Amino acid sequence: MASCTWARAVRGLLLDVSGVLYDSGADGGVPIAGSAEALRRIKAAGLKLQLCTNETQATRENFVRKLRALGFDISVAEVTAPAPAACRLLKERGLRPHLLVHDDLIPEFAEVDKTNPNCVVLGDAAENFTYANLNEAFRLLIGMEKPVLISLGKGRYYKETDGLKLDVGAYMKALEYACDVQAEVVGKPAKRFFESALAELGVPPEQAIMIGDDIVSDVGGAQQCGMRALQVRTGKYRPSDENHPEVKPDAYVNNLAEAVDIILRHL
Repeated sequence: MASCTWARAVRGLLLDVSGVLYDSGADGGVPIAGSAEALRRIKAAGLKLQLCTNETQATRENFVRKLRALGFDISVAEVTAPAPAACRLLKERGLRPHLLVHDDLIPEFAEVDKTNPNCVVLGDAAENFTYANLNEAFRLLIGMEKPVLISLGKGRYYKETDGLKLDVGAYMKALEYACDVQAEVVGKPAKRFFESALAELGVPPEQAIMIGDDIVSDVGGAQQCGMRALQVRTGKYRPSDENHPEVKPDAYVNNLAEAVDIILRHL
């Protein structure tokens, strides 16, 4: 057990969703074997739990509805997602966004003033990432005296049931390059986003573990906040992740179920 010192003194878990609980897809997605039972075991053991996701293709309510249909016992309060955090930031700073996001995410911004935009908010827009839509966002940004680009995450790609898909980070980089601007990231791996997830979890970073499939956004982001972080060998995981030049997880696990087995043995 000496090699599992990372599993000791744990009071709460932050979990990525896509690639950890299930693989997303046009059919609604497929649960990863053992993940729903692992979630039940976490709660039964009295560990605190928060889903920390960069999901931006649905409102939190619809996202939770989908998870429950897949067999996951989750409530809206147990989900930390970028859109609500972005709405708070927009209101705090008096920003009026032009939205380049997925159609299903737009209701999250219903209470935000969008007239005469003075910033661009970019999410995982999927089929809305057309040349015309990207060019419209570019023209708005390039015409601003002080361009403000807010990106809901910066992932490079994610996995769906039919293969890997480009994520919002690729389009964020295109607009950064074209407009000579640096995006503000709301979502993983931003430190502020992890801090808000920890606050909702109610556990200090040294007593929490992040479990995800993204070596940079999940593992690297969590470790920068003082948390331990595991990478699962499911979802977007690739063997080359284990040779990452900068980020080294506290451990690799085959899947969420294996991680939970080890953690519960150390309680």
